[in-house]
Amino acid sequence: MSKTLKLNIKTLRAQYLSGELTPSKLVEALSALIKQEDEHHIWIRRLSLDEMMVYADKIKDIDPASLPLYGIPFAIKDNIDLAGIPTTAGCPDYSYLPEKSATIVQKLIDAGAIPVGKTNLDQFATGLVGTRSPYGACKNSINPEFISGGSSAGSAVSVALGMASFSLGTDTAGSGRVPAAFNNLVGLKPTCGLLSTLGVVPACRTLDCVSIFALTAEDAAIVLDVAKGFDTEDPYSRREIASHKIEKNFTFGVPQENQLEFFDNSETKGLFNDAIKRMEAIGGKKVVIDFAPFLETARLLYEGPWLAERYAAIQSFIEKTPESLFPVTKQIISSASRFTAVDTYNAQYRLKALQRVNESIWNEIDILMTPTAGTIYTIKEVELDPVRTNSNLGYYTNFMNLLDLSAIAVPAGFQSDQLPFGVTLAAPAYGDKALLALGSRLHATLN
Repeated sequence: MSKTLKLNIKTLRAQYLSGELTPSKLVEALSALIKQEDEHHIWIRRLSLDEMMVYADKIKDIDPASLPLYGIPFAIKDNIDLAGIPTTAGCPDYSYLPEKSATIVQKLIDAGAIPVGKTNLDQFATGLVGTRSPYGACKNSINPEFISGGSSAGSAVSVALGMASFSLGTDTAGSGRVPAAFNNLVGLKPTCGLLSTLGVVPACRTLDCVSIFALTAEDAAIVLDVAKGFDTEDPYSRREIASHKIEKNFTFGVPQENQLEFFDNSETKGLFNDAIKRMEAIGGKKVVIDFAPFLETARLLYEGPWLAERYAAIQSFIEKTPESLFPVTKQIISSASRFTAVDTYNAQYRLKALQRVNESIWNEIDILMTPTAGTIYTIKEVELDPVRTNSNLGYYTNFMNLLDLSAIAVPAGFQSDQLPFGVTLAAPAYGDKALLALGSRLHATLN
């Protein structure tokens, strides 16, 4: 499929405008591919040809130029509602049938996009590995012995393997960035509240955001323009304000040498240094910063009472049917019971103090640049040590939403075994557009 049809938005749009391609032809080709054996454990629910054709038929007589996502296929993480298709959040016993789509899904469909299926995930979006699923461990798109990253596992792999032009994930602790890095994709973690989370099964409701996986930053920007917008029905939706700007000549912060972690990977340190040089080549000035406040904030997410928010999200379900949860997921979420209300307030006070420290750092830099993940693990390595490996993957990601940052994961080269490496660019809230533009420039230096 990917050899005969390029799924980047610009190419598909040109083919639709010229009449070379129609939505029904695209859907037929994609259906043939998606119906093949799911060796990577990408899907929880693939849409049938007839189901996809319903969406294709709705736009067949519409001028392709009138819809920004005309005929563009996309995949949906299965904790985000698509009307008439079950939502499982990676737990069969939790499954329900939504009558209407999540706000963001409906926006995309109204713009002409065609859903192709619901994707596999770490159960209840709890994990960065992609292996915590009763539907099977999602496999890396380049080497299936390695993890896909999670929790938005299938969403990333579906795009990487040419089954969708873009996909929706969610991101609370890194779920929209780690899978992007491990599958050579762009992963946008927007400002919290910029995209509606109405119709999304919550993990940590105060921190959740919907993320976008795409082949390029340009494609992610097109999707973001359609998807964003204030939603009066979503209590956590926020109105967009003037965005963080990044000038042509900019400063970028990197952690002190002794604060960088590559977890015994002999190659990723060199790849990160190469990315720093490319950032400098496009106009960036490197500034070494103290990364300690970011790391302390990150620890709050899984070592503090925010775990209780994950428990609250599925409280009635986990208390009635605890046996329905994947073992590691149950272990993590159930541990929330040890936190008290006093613990929660104390953690909030500490977070406020860390946020204030963090504010001063942005007086020195325009963006922060880190590895997206210091290393990548095999599925077997994760199975042998599920908590430690997952924790290591969150080293550079867990602080983002607690500090109200926007971020984009960008491909940054390959290890000698051809597994990809990525870096993350982060900025204060509403830096999404500027990060996409800069991410595009950085990505282009690889070509």
